[in-house]
Amino acid sequence: MHVRTLAESDIPLPPIVVHRPTMCVIDGRHRLRAAHLRGEERVSVTFFDGDERDAFVLSVLANTHRGLPLSDADRRAAVRRIVLTHAHWSDGAIAAVTGLSSKTIAGIRACATTELPELHSRIGRDGRTRPLSTAAGREAARLYLEDNPDASLREVARVAGIAPGTVRDVRARLRRGDDPIPPKVRAGEQRGTRSPAVAAEMADVEVTSSLRVLRSDPVLRFSEHGRWLLRALGEGMSNADWEEAAAAVPGHLAGLVVGLARENSRRWAEFAEALDAGQPAVLLRHAGC
Repeated sequence: MHVRTLAESDIPLPPIVVHRPTMCVIDGRHRLRAAHLRGEERVSVTFFDGDERDAFVLSVLANTHRGLPLSDADRRAAVRRIVLTHAHWSDGAIAAVTGLSSKTIAGIRACATTELPELHSRIGRDGRTRPLSTAAGREAARLYLEDNPDASLREVARVAGIAPGTVRDVRARLRRGDDPIPPKVRAGEQRGTRSPAVAAEMADVEVTSSLRVLRSDPVLRFSEHGRWLLRALGEGMSNADWEEAAAAVPGHLAGLVVGLARENSRRWAEFAEALDAGQPAVLLRHAGC
């Protein structure tokens, strides 16, 4: 019925979304069938170049917010798959994709704990990585507060990578002379201690997960400037990639590369601060406007 309604409409059909590596339709199966009923030989297509896991997420997102809605059973099945393929995503981030509540996501995740990898952080719906254990962030906040006792909560939170509320608790503990890391948090951190090599692998996973969040957003993926941003953020660059890139730099050019890398780092830091603070004038300066 839905397909026939689309076919009988005079309104041009929006482009379908196709996963380029497999040529499977991610979004627009009904539009494709409607075009066939109309006798059309060609349809407009937007290609998605991510992997199959991200393609699945995009298809769920499309069906959640457009077209015929998924049944509750289909949504729950999608959640069970996403919590395994995107374990670093927060319950809220998965809820935004599937249309179920965060509480429901948490319940489904709890049933899949034996299949999930051990994680130390999750990525929220805003794309930010937040630690499941805040021990390291609390320690960083302690050190920063010792040198900058009058720093604002927001400033310390940005430096330490923790929430302002956590900084407030750290500051209060320090004023009382207590350990800034609660016993339960410290115990959990000790149980989760990893070797430097494993920590590096975890960093790779977090970067990859963050990029998957960005790649799955059509606003970035299907715009010229969005694709440029993904490339500029080092899409697909693992620790091993960086090591190989460093090894490829000739000794006589190392100084130039070091200088450019540090200057780019400074610009990215300023860009991040401006974006976090919502300062469009600074962002326009970076864009060359």
